[in-house]
Amino acid sequence: MQKLQEIAADYMQVKNQVYQRYGGIRSLSKLYPGYTIQNEMTKSGLRETLELPSVYFYLAVFDALRDIKSRWSRTKAAVLKRINDNEQMSEEEKHFVRYILKVSNAFESVLNHSPLKLPKELQKQYDLLASGVDVRKLCNYVRRQVRNCHGKLCADTADGFSIAERAYRYADHGIYISVKEKRKRIFVPLTDHNVYTRQLYVRLYPEEKALEIQVPVDIQVKRHEDYTAHVGVSLGMRMMLVTDAGRTYGEEFGAYQEQLSDWIQEQRSIYSKNKEANPGRKKYQAKKHRLEEQLHSYINQELNRFLRTEKPGVVYMPKLPKPGGAGPVKRINHLAGTWQRGYIKNRLELKCREQSIRIVEVFAKGISRECSRCGAEGQCQGELFICSACGYRTDRKANAAGNTRKRGENRS
Repeated sequence: MQKLQEIAADYMQVKNQVYQRYGGIRSLSKLYPGYTIQNEMTKSGLRETLELPSVYFYLAVFDALRDIKSRWSRTKAAVLKRINDNEQMSEEEKHFVRYILKVSNAFESVLNHSPLKLPKELQKQYDLLASGVDVRKLCNYVRRQVRNCHGKLCADTADGFSIAERAYRYADHGIYISVKEKRKRIFVPLTDHNVYTRQLYVRLYPEEKALEIQVPVDIQVKRHEDYTAHVGVSLGMRMMLVTDAGRTYGEEFGAYQEQLSDWIQEQRSIYSKNKEANPGRKKYQAKKHRLEEQLHSYINQELNRFLRTEKPGVVYMPKLPKPGGAGPVKRINHLAGTWQRGYIKNRLELKCREQSIRIVEVFAKGISRECSRCGAEGQCQGELFICSACGYRTDRKANAAGNTRKRGENRS
């Protein structure tokens, strides 16, 4: 355990060195693809000072680089949210700032006060966006928001390290792991007989005198000969998913959604009234997590049922629009704000990939008003769609799913 803890301590030190040297704005240009940082860390002499084998040293460097990239992604997302919530900015100003956040060269140039160099087409688009706004003011705004949102990274616990395939071998019902001494490996008995040939992560538990080997598991893609149907779907807040044939999945989705939304709204009201008493948030976060897990479990259960029943070869799904503005009813606004549509979309895409099912997103504008039978414009009365041209009457979600399938098949 002591030898493994030495590796973990050095691994943490290397990561902190990378955080310190390359976590700031002046190193943005070096993050992609990262070989510049690898070369600079090689020349720094830190590996020789620590006497850490290269198989651990470079994994620590790239682990830290991954963390830095993730941190910048979260920073950009936080700045983007502030922009969207800023009612004092015009749409032209928001568009310009979004462009700065999206184009890496422009983002780096703004933060470092350096000359902007963009390819011809990107420069043309930048000039067009910059022509109607105060560029200096907006660049200062971006810098200020980044300073507020971008925090420093620090590894403060030496409880584990990544290990490459060439640093371990299986034998004698256990695993031999390389240590800092040259040509030396220590033996760790294992509780199972699994053998892996990939990068692993060793988590240490010194007090229990134990360790845990964490393994990234590949998901085997399945292929079904009988999965051949073409299915159009429509998503909703009450009924989770409706197909073009009118079959429904997730009938209780609205009840789960309302339970979560109403509870959050109630707790926020209670918290605002007792803010001075500082009631704490641990119980709130724990129960919120439980309610979300119940909802997510139900979503996954119904998506599995959908795939087993429909046996689709292709699923056509409308592109989800951005959330609209607030309406007059607060409860409905809050329900729409907590709608798990993004989670449903991501899980459906993942499950389709796992089952070798092709998923196609189609243009969704006007999809609920168009008649899926004749193509004329109809009207919705509650949950019913009525076409005045051909007299077709059906569930409005089923009609939208039918249009989704038609548009998808016509496009393909």
